[in-house]
Amino acid sequence: MSRKDVNYGEYLHLDQILHAQFPESDRLHMPAHDEMLFIVIHQAYELWFKQLLYEVESVAGIMKKPALNDNSPELQTVVHRLSRMVTILKVLVHQIDIMETMTPMDFLDFRDMLRPASGFQSWQFKVLEARLGLKYEHRYGQEYYLSQLKAEQVAGIRQAESERSVLQLLNDWLERTPFFDEPENWVNYQPVTHTGHEAGEHIFWNDYRQIYASSLADAEQSNREHFNKVFSGDTGKGLSPKACRAALFIMLYRGYPLLQLPFQLLNSLLEIDEQLSTWRYRHMSMVHRMIGTRIGTGGSTGRDYLKGALDKHYIFADIAGLTSFLIERRKLPGLSHEMERRLGFL
Repeated sequence: MSRKDVNYGEYLHLDQILHAQFPESDRLHMPAHDEMLFIVIHQAYELWFKQLLYEVESVAGIMKKPALNDNSPELQTVVHRLSRMVTILKVLVHQIDIMETMTPMDFLDFRDMLRPASGFQSWQFKVLEARLGLKYEHRYGQEYYLSQLKAEQVAGIRQAESERSVLQLLNDWLERTPFFDEPENWVNYQPVTHTGHEAGEHIFWNDYRQIYASSLADAEQSNREHFNKVFSGDTGKGLSPKACRAALFIMLYRGYPLLQLPFQLLNSLLEIDEQLSTWRYRHMSMVHRMIGTRIGTGGSTGRDYLKGALDKHYIFADIAGLTSFLIERRKLPGLSHEMERRLGFL
């Protein structure tokens, strides 16, 4: 089959894209200049959501594999695509700057014509949250989470919720890391502390727990109990204690070659959460500026709903929470020669 010359406009289907803006104000013969900006920005959002979902599915596909070498091209691909997602989310945040060139009076020119349409009906964004790891039971505003969507959109979201999310796949990957499961790497480990430890507790973990406890200020003593709960208990949500131990180890010893990519992966997920939070905050502030305390066009509580989602929808909070358990570099236990060799330092 002979190759056909590719035309720029045809390749991008520009006829469809550039003729997909139909302002309600034009249809009703009530001109509102800024409605075109409103449409274009939201169409751009949905295109970026599509790309974010494309990246998420590729990352999940790699992380589903039963083995993922910590120094492999595949892990580099995961980190690269997560980093791309961070950059895209930054663009979404900056698009609000463009939206805010529209004044509240400009918005009122066409706002009532949009009812009951609302950004709350963005099923792609709900799928994105679910694929990253936001569970239904952890959502704010569950009572109208799916209430305004079409049946096929609800089915798509339910399907996304039924699949293993990036957070769950991260937990699986962290649990597979062999840091504490290879006794031969700890044969010559020299503990900093020399007090007894519980039966079955790893020698490094006993050492670190005591160093951490000794670093706490008087007002931080409750962190001892929290430490044991995160790394030894089982909360039944988020990351497991085993996964948390592996993630903390990666954070502590990220200077070793084998841990640099894993640390970048964890850091990229934190940046995704941060950018999503920033986007929600900017969106909330913009809505308050535009409509004050009025309800949203879709019937939500407007700013109050966005504030609730901002406070509650942190997907990778367990990773962020591990910073509470870091200690100064100078106090870090030195690793054995076997472990250093395992991590690529020697």
